[in-house]
Order: sequence, then C-alpha cells, then structure tokens
Amino acid sequence: MTTQTSSPTTNPAVRKLEPATLWNHFADLNKIPRPSKKEERVIAFMRSFGESLGLETVVDDVGNVIIRKPASPGMENRVPIVMQSHLDMVCQKNADTEFDFDNQGIEMQVDGDWVAAAGTTLGADNGIGVAAIMAVLSASDIEHPAIEGLFTIDEETGMTGAQGLQGGVLNGQILLNLDTEDDDELTIGCAGGVNVTAVRSYIPVDAPAGTNGYKLAVRGLRGGHSGMDIALGRGNANKIMNRLLWGAASEFGISVAEVDGGGLRNAIPRESFALMAVDSDRADDFKAWVDSQANVIQSEYCQTDPDLQISVESLNQVPDQVVPKELQKSLLGCLYCVPNGIYRMSPSIPGLVQTSNNLARVLIKEGEIQIKNLTRSSVGSERADLANAIRALLELTQAEIEISGDYPGWQPEPGSAIVQLMSSLYQELFGEAAHVAACHAGLECGLLGKNYPEMQLISFGPNIRGAHSPDEKVQISSVQKFWSFLLATLKRIPTN
Repeated sequence: MTTQTSSPTTNPAVRKLEPATLWNHFADLNKIPRPSKKEERVIAFMRSFGESLGLETVVDDVGNVIIRKPASPGMENRVPIVMQSHLDMVCQKNADTEFDFDNQGIEMQVDGDWVAAAGTTLGADNGIGVAAIMAVLSASDIEHPAIEGLFTIDEETGMTGAQGLQGGVLNGQILLNLDTEDDDELTIGCAGGVNVTAVRSYIPVDAPAGTNGYKLAVRGLRGGHSGMDIALGRGNANKIMNRLLWGAASEFGISVAEVDGGGLRNAIPRESFALMAVDSDRADDFKAWVDSQANVIQSEYCQTDPDLQISVESLNQVPDQVVPKELQKSLLGCLYCVPNGIYRMSPSIPGLVQTSNNLARVLIKEGEIQIKNLTRSSVGSERADLANAIRALLELTQAEIEISGDYPGWQPEPGSAIVQLMSSLYQELFGEAAHVAACHAGLECGLLGKNYPEMQLISFGPNIRGAHSPDEKVQISSVQKFWSFLLATLKRIPTN
C-alpha cells in the first residue's frame, strides 16, 4: 500500500512556477485540510490572510469569508466587483493510497506542463480560483476596481455557503466566478441539482449451508466529475457491480453479504466491492462466469475506461450473514433500473446535457442500506420529475426516501455587459473566439443570483482535468493564460 504523509513544505517545484504569487498561495492553501463540511481550519486560514493584509475581513453566519479591498488608484469610479471561489475540495483517493484528508495537506508534484497530486485529488477545483483571488488581494501592482473576495464553503456537497449568503451583504455589481475548468470557455449558465437518498435497515440471515465465500471487485475506472464528465460515457462502478450481482443471483442463486461502492455524490464511482456466498457445487462455474462477464464488460468500456479491472477471489471463510433473499431480489432489481448517466440532452443547445443522474453510493452492510444519487438538470421541472421517478423505484425496496439539497440552475444571459466585454477581450488577447456556453455542472452562480438578481454573473478558469478523482490535474500554461485574462478583465471593468 502506498503511504502518504503530510509534509511541512510542499513540492518546491510548485512554488517556482509562474505566476509565482498565485502558485505560492495555492501551495499554502493545499497545506490546510479542507474537506466539505469540515472547513473550520481553512476558514480560519482565510480570515488570518485577510486580516494580515489590513483588509476588512468578515466571516458570515454560515462560514463564508468576505475580504474587501478598495480600488487601486485611478480605478475608484469603476463598477465594484465580486471575485468568488469555494474553499472546500472533493476528497477522493486511490484504494492503494493511504491518506487522511482530515489531517493531511495535499502532496503536489509537477509533471511536465501539469501539477497533480500523488494518489489523491489535487484541490485545484476550486483551489486555483481561491489562490488567484488571494494573489489579487495581496498584490500592490495590479489595477482593479473595488473588490470583494467571496470564499464560500461546502460547494461540493450541498452549496450551503452560497445558499446561506444573505442579500445586502455584497456591494459588487459583477460577479466573477473562477470555477470553470476549460480556459477557452466563458460559462454563463449551469444545471441545478437535487439529492435522492434511500435508507433502510434489515435483519441479516445466516448464510446458506454448503457455500463458499467470495469477494468481487470492480476497480480501475476513471470516474470524474458527475456533471462535467457525465457525457463521456465512463463506467459507473455501482452499476457494473450490480449488473454482475444481479446476473450471478439469476444464474447461481448467490447470497449477497456486503456491497460497498462509490463515495461522493458529485464523483462518478470508480470502485465497488462485494462479499457473497455461493453454492460450493457451483463455485467453479461461478468464477468462470465472472471471468467471462469481465471480458464482455471490459470490451464495452475499452475506450472510456481502459484500466477497468473485474476480479473475484475466494475468501478463507463464508460470510456469517447475508441479505434476506426477497430483499436481495428487490434491491438488485431496483438498482439495475435506476437511471444513470445522461437522461436527456438539451433540445435547444447542441451538445449540452440537460438532465442526468449519478448513482453515486451503494452501501449494504450489517443490516443497513444506503443508496445515494445526485440528479442534475438545467430544467427544474425535469429535475424534479427524474428525482420522483427514482424515488418511486427505490420505494419498492421499502426504503425511506429523502429528496434534499435542491439548488437552482443558472439561466444564461448572453447579452449582459460582462459577457460581451470578456468575449471581446478574449478574442483580442488570444486571437480566437471564446466558447460561450452553459454547462451541466453545478455552479454557485444560480444560488448567488437569487439574492442578488441585478448582479451580472460569469464563470471562467484554467484547464483542470480529472476533477473529483485522483487523476485531477491543472495545466501550468493554462493557469498562466487564465491569470493574464483575469488581470486584463480587472483592468477593463467599465465605469459606473
């Protein structure tokens, strides 16, 4: 097993990258553990940062940090702006990496034109945006209007920071969200989302006599962001595992003891593991069947997930207890039918996923069942309809269903002044047109716009790949491009 330990300093090569002030702030930030819903240390870090600069620094009732910096000389008559990013990060690691996200800082490494982490998520989503705002706030040589740096909490697991931000707190008239992951894109709209959770308890029964114990594993999938990457057709470990379990139950009458697959709602599941009991007389046939199914499934996903591994191994002993047969049948059948991936493409915006679902977490263990979904759509009624369909299906297992955490989409306004300004500026700086579009990810702009309906909103950022997975990386040259675009935008903000 690969062991990761925290270090008092990050990889020194990261601190030597340009722009140095941005990368050094990113390195400092990545020393602070900051899982979603556990942001106390990073909130304190940001408060200390703002106060050390002598800037007005406020922490609101939910934990958002707001740092205000007056306009630079000669820019006092420009429109005041909000620069916004979220403090929390998705915490995912490879199964063979030992890492404690609650207590360790991220270990970064430079690989050519990319910065990545060793076996874990990097936190570039949205740490690079946070670092860029910190670099502007701490600079003395950047031209800018009056700025409010808004650092929200818990974006990744509920957007409770954006939801809790009260109207009347911010003075800015334009919001620059720095949470887009393609440097040629200006994001002007996004999907909303809602959580669908099923929970129930059951009384385990003794495993049948005359059986052998087996462990089935699905691993090596690419995973990724359940919004931005959902259109790539990558495998979902929970769906693949359930396909195998349902088939094995039909063919061999297996008894499932445990299933543990996936993790966070906004990450496409990369791994799933299951324990089961199989009739001893059919053990060899069962193992051969798994191997044959593995070949079929690997062939199906050879383009999107070339490292997919499906394995079965004998256990030293049979699991003591298993799921009752009738519950197992209804549970595996319902999970087989839960929609996953693209549900509907936008009929009005070519190439845009309108509605999707991610079967994010399946846990069946010791008398408890948890099934977690994240349903996204840019159309609120369609999002609610799909969530209700999933609810109706999972209710067949006699589970209690909770629909929670609903957040709105962000309706595009392509004619706004900031969209026109930044589109023109991008063309001027880089000699090509920016891709102005909505995305299927969930951005905080929709929520922030509810209490600030007159505020103009736009999102942009550098190239980040593999977000929400241990493959996450950020492109160094793209960060340089993003930084130059950001500074040029600040300089061009119009007068009041």
